[in-house]
Amino acid sequence: MRVLGVDPGTAATGYGIVEEREDGLHAVRFGAISSTANLPFAQRLLRIYRDLRTLVTDLRPDCAAVEAVFFARNVQSALRLGHARGVALLVLAEAGIEIHEYSALEVKKAVTSFGQARKDQVQRMVQLLLRLPAAPQPADAADALAIAICHQHAARLRGRLRTS
Repeated sequence: MRVLGVDPGTAATGYGIVEEREDGLHAVRFGAISSTANLPFAQRLLRIYRDLRTLVTDLRPDCAAVEAVFFARNVQSALRLGHARGVALLVLAEAGIEIHEYSALEVKKAVTSFGQARKDQVQRMVQLLLRLPAAPQPADAADALAIAICHQHAARLRGRLRTS
């Protein structure tokens, strides 16, 4: 199964494709869609839309996992994040890709077994689980890979529950 993990953001939207093979999980591609602060907000959203659409077209994930909404102290930041998240969901829905959502707590628990893990701990566990030579950079890409790993684990568990 090939899962696209998405960590939405307006400055950087992380993405990571994780594929399950016979010998375990593998990172197919990961990175971040970045834009400069001086770019108009609508143009940032357009960049996220176009780049995610290209990734989905080129890499053909079986499903996607997106970080769920969280509560932010800054309302303006939360609104902007919601816009980026909406664009990501639109791309996935438009492509007919099944979407799963996980909270940051669920992702951290799935990857590190500790819901309050720090970013560097998540990066290191992603590196180990995917047998990467170094911790994935940028942090947004590591988060996206972690979201995809979380879904891989959840899907495997659901499959086992169905067969028992």
